[in-house]
Amino acid sequence: MPMMTIINAIDGMPIYILILSLSYTLTITARLPTHPNKKRSSSFHSASVCIIFVPDMREFIIADNQDITKAGMMFLLSKQKDTALLLEADNKGELVQQLRLHPQAVVILDYTLFDFSGADELIVLHERFKEADWLLFSDELSVEFLRQVLFSSMSFGVVLKDNSKEEILSALQCASRKERFICNHVSNLLLSGSSVAPARPVPKDDLLTPAERSILKEIALGKTTKEIAAERNLSFHTVNSHRKNIFRKLGVNNAHEATKYAMKAGIVDLVEYYI
Repeated sequence: MPMMTIINAIDGMPIYILILSLSYTLTITARLPTHPNKKRSSSFHSASVCIIFVPDMREFIIADNQDITKAGMMFLLSKQKDTALLLEADNKGELVQQLRLHPQAVVILDYTLFDFSGADELIVLHERFKEADWLLFSDELSVEFLRQVLFSSMSFGVVLKDNSKEEILSALQCASRKERFICNHVSNLLLSGSSVAPARPVPKDDLLTPAERSILKEIALGKTTKEIAAERNLSFHTVNSHRKNIFRKLGVNNAHEATKYAMKAGIVDLVEYYI
């Protein structure tokens, strides 16, 4: 939307200029009334008004529940000239609420930390808010998930948390311009046809270590990484490393998918789960 602002004054009278998006082209002429201290007349002084073109400003929703990630992302985005507003969402419900208020925002999402039932649910959410752009920003994502999501719409891009700062900045700039960005690592995976091993039809006890099984049980019962760390007197990063290893070994992307495995393997029973 165009914005009107005061940038200068002639003889004490304000000059208004119109700030437009790059998508607009307009030539206007401002007509300024005579200075109130001078002799009044029915004539007006004509003055050309300068049109300043600025890039489209974008709103960003950081959908991540790790404080350090949010702080780092906010720092990077605050340096971008086209950042209009920075918002946060710690869970799926907050993300939906923010999208209702800001349907054209860029969503920076760590899918592995949100309770999506699968890629289909994320794709449905995108269909609901079609004007939003999505940048997947996670530690690891399975190739099957990436193929399903990236091939569903050009609105999805992906960059990994262990990518270089330069690559992450490029991803943010592309998302701002509504351009798809796929990091080199993911591009190579998709082009090589690599895939994670198929899930085992019958979960086996030796897939996870005893410590990982114990932490998986806590995850399945709905506890956050911070809560698990506090209860076990472990650092957040130690528990988060266990979480990543669990997801990698199981070939899953988020807590919902890991919980399905835990229930099938008998790590958590239905009575505990629904209490």
